[in-house]
Amino acid sequence: MLVSRRTMVNSGLAMAVAACAPRTPAAGDEPIAEIGYEPFASEFGDVVDRTSQTRLLSTGHWWAEGPAWDRERQRLYFTDVPRNVAYSWSAAEGDQTFLSPSGAKPEDAEGMREPGANGLLLSRNGHLLICNHGKRAIEARDLEAGQSNILVDRFEGQRFNSPNDIVEAGDGVIYFTDPPYGLEGLNDSPLKQMSVNGVYRLTPTGAVTRVVDDMTFPNGVVLSPDERWLYVSQSDPDAPLVRRFDLMSDGGIGEGEIWFDAQPFMHEVGGLPDGMAVAQSGHVFLAGPGGVLVIDSSGQCLGRIFTGRPSANCAFGEDGRTLFITAQDRVVAVRTQVAGLGQF
Repeated sequence: MLVSRRTMVNSGLAMAVAACAPRTPAAGDEPIAEIGYEPFASEFGDVVDRTSQTRLLSTGHWWAEGPAWDRERQRLYFTDVPRNVAYSWSAAEGDQTFLSPSGAKPEDAEGMREPGANGLLLSRNGHLLICNHGKRAIEARDLEAGQSNILVDRFEGQRFNSPNDIVEAGDGVIYFTDPPYGLEGLNDSPLKQMSVNGVYRLTPTGAVTRVVDDMTFPNGVVLSPDERWLYVSQSDPDAPLVRRFDLMSDGGIGEGEIWFDAQPFMHEVGGLPDGMAVAQSGHVFLAGPGGVLVIDSSGQCLGRIFTGRPSANCAFGEDGRTLFITAQDRVVAVRTQVAGLGQF
């Protein structure tokens, strides 16, 4: 049986989270007690700033996901997938509701386990790319006009499962994952049209191809700094790992290899390999078991940013050395010694 990566630490925490409305902590709140640092190698201290104060930005969510930094507006966007709401956060205004519903309207969500938006990304043209579970599509939202349009919702005439995470290459090519987490019954959902849970490539001209078809639950997706490698995490309790695929100049993709096995790093508080962020140095920050695992370009795990709970995703923002982490019911920020990929 598939164990959800969103399993609560215990029923008491689940009840507390469900009963609490999202809130921005008041000025003067203490740093989050649950944040800790677990070095597994001496190089961990060269990557993560363990001396700076951690910040609690927002709490009371059911399952926070999809952080994306907007440099122009100095704003973070993130989602609460089961709640079907997207939020924005800024240092000046705190958190505010950004989209409600973030995915499908309730009347259009029959058969959906999680109808809300999941992964987000600020595209190079300034639009917010949205992995929309409920609409089973990739959307682009014009933040100035406040309008969204569907970029793609089908492959070879079949509807996607529930697009989950997304990354954009320098030439505008988009890669996204499509596990069945948004569907009631997951792989057994009567709404499921795809025979596999795939990874897809979408070109600026609208051409879509399936580039990976042999992963059980593909989840997070990122590119290496030189865009030679595509990393895809797999949130399968029987095979929790990250695969690395060689990207060809003609748009093709290599067979792929197991780049990182997360099994030795699973934690009692829960979590599976999920969303990722990449630093300019090539370090990969993998959200999932117990927080965020920090991995060097060779696949060695240097340490863990311990959030005390399953963590869904992470993204760099502000000056490029702030790592925003969506950690179950909350959004936190830690400082790093390395700068993230992106335009800061």
